[in-house]
Amino acid sequence: MARYDFASDNTAGAAPEAMAAILTANDLGPTAGYGADTVTTEAADAVRAWLDADAEVRFVASGTAANAISLAALCRPFEAVLAHEHAHVTTDETGAPGFFGHGLGVIGLAGTSAKIDLSTLEAALSGQDSPHKQAPAVLSLTNATEYGAVYATNEVSRLAAAARAQSCAVHLDGARLANAVAAGFDQKAIAAAGVDILVLGGTKAGMPPTEAIVILNKALTRRFDARLKQSGQLPSKGRFYAAPFIGMLRDGALERHAAHANAMAKLLADGMPFSLSHPVQANGVFVDMPQDAHERLTKAGWVAYRCLDGSVRFMCSWATRPETVDQLLTDIKLTA
Repeated sequence: MARYDFASDNTAGAAPEAMAAILTANDLGPTAGYGADTVTTEAADAVRAWLDADAEVRFVASGTAANAISLAALCRPFEAVLAHEHAHVTTDETGAPGFFGHGLGVIGLAGTSAKIDLSTLEAALSGQDSPHKQAPAVLSLTNATEYGAVYATNEVSRLAAAARAQSCAVHLDGARLANAVAAGFDQKAIAAAGVDILVLGGTKAGMPPTEAIVILNKALTRRFDARLKQSGQLPSKGRFYAAPFIGMLRDGALERHAAHANAMAKLLADGMPFSLSHPVQANGVFVDMPQDAHERLTKAGWVAYRCLDGSVRFMCSWATRPETVDQLLTDIKLTA
């Protein structure tokens, strides 16, 4: 039987704090719908407090929807988003940003471990506008990145400042923001850095399907709910998307579980017989594993995916146990 323990951090179940909050929300009985309920208000307040930011907060079902809708709000159809060439919005959303943005483009930029460096961004921003191509209007950053790298707080600030100097908006894909925060990133600096919209990940952090769209540039709020409704992301019982954030933010569970996932990744990396393709800074371990070894590991029952850069990825979650890491390492060493 296939084991998906390390296939992704979204294969784990939901954390008890998140599930308890859903049950509490359910006990309220009949209440207002479409986000006009007390649960959604409390969850939005919790997100604002965690970020120390004045923002509008909306809760949706998936990261793909959250990212695509956010980018569509920031970018006109004849413009483009600058993102890393291996970013989720570039490679893994089946054209959703362009679909929701009615044709907006995504321009992929190179960078080590899926981080965009300042000089690369400045070069991309320096081109002259032309009626024959989609000029950049948005910078999209991901923290932690697709290869487990973590932007330092000042790196995000510098990149955002460069984008804004060229009249570009800034989107932050925080599907694994909790892991970045557990690694030292300061989430309370995001608003001051000039980020317009943040997607705060819930699913990969240990919640059932839910993501928070945090609108830091409140000028974008006008008719945003209509945008969500048209996109099928304004559910009548949206309080059940919101409630998990209450449970995870109430007593630090979000960061506590993320720190555990990061620690499990370090434990896995420390015992790995194959060389690492990227530094282990968050909850992912990326390995230079030959194809035959990967096939033997798959036959042993473990599911792990090969990434665009050729590395094999192992993701740890809030629910990863040290003994499971030991079991995986035992089988990996037998394949080496």
